Amino acid sequence: MSAWIYLAVAIVAEVVGTSFLKLSDGFTRTGPSVAVLACYVLAFYMLSQTLRSMPVGVAYAIWAGAGVALITLIGAAVFKQALDLPAIVGIGMIVAGVLVINLFSDTVGDAASGDSTADVTHR
Repeated sequence: MSAWIYLAVAIVAEVVGTSFLKLSDGFTRTGPSVAVLACYVLAFYMLSQTLRSMPVGVAYAIWAGAGVALITLIGAAVFKQALDLPAIVGIGMIVAGVLVINLFSDTVGDAASGDSTADVTHR
């Protein structure tokens, strides 16, 4: 399986797990608490598979940035959490950073080729 697929599953699992974390009410509700643990185990397993062929810094930046943006959208849509302008600008900057990494970094190109020995110091 491609590192990108592993990473996408890791992001979705982490976002779903974080959504259940809100619903767990501080781990006082059993169902959502179990879902949090299951989702986080899946997320970290898939992230670990991603790291077999993608540099850790790049993978983590994409994972964290996409997760922040997605959970913010879920917070607004599902949990009715309002965002002020500085929050929106900050999240936009995170998304922009992830886009810059994906569109312009040679490091991501090395990972996409499936080369598990990709070394960013070769430049």
